[in-house]
Amino acid sequence: MANSRDLELAVYTGSFDPVTLGHLNVIERGSRLVGKLIVGIGINIEKPPLFTPEERVRLVEQATAELPNVEVRQFRGLAVAFVRECGARIMLRGVRSLTDIEHEFTMTLANRKLDPEIDTIWLTADEQYSHISSSLIRQIAPLADDGQLSRFVPPQVIPLLREKLDSKS
Repeated sequence: MANSRDLELAVYTGSFDPVTLGHLNVIERGSRLVGKLIVGIGINIEKPPLFTPEERVRLVEQATAELPNVEVRQFRGLAVAFVRECGARIMLRGVRSLTDIEHEFTMTLANRKLDPEIDTIWLTADEQYSHISSSLIRQIAPLADDGQLSRFVPPQVIPLLREKLDSKS
């Protein structure tokens, strides 16, 4: 069971490819709950990446620059191992839908088997962000203008997103 000392540090992992306003909502809210929040940019072997890990780190750093207790790192391997490597006992996860909850429930149980000392806290995305996913961004970006995209991603993401999509076409 987590105690107040454990709330000094938490780790929020994901692929953030690209980072969305929903991710930022969870990061901002999570940063208010703990003394320090590490955002772990992981490599998702199930999805081909749009952005390199270094680009994702830079974009999340830019988007969270006004949050002094947020640090961004990249990692490979199991998220639960990264949380342990950071010296944390709390893994923060964002959920948007019942499908997310089902997936996160399974992952939480697996992570508890892998490291029983790490607890997972789920934060539901605020209502206006509950439909946003990195996959959705990839689908709508070629058709949406910058003003429309700004409803889904931080402004720092838009130019690099356009550059990536232009190079693929």
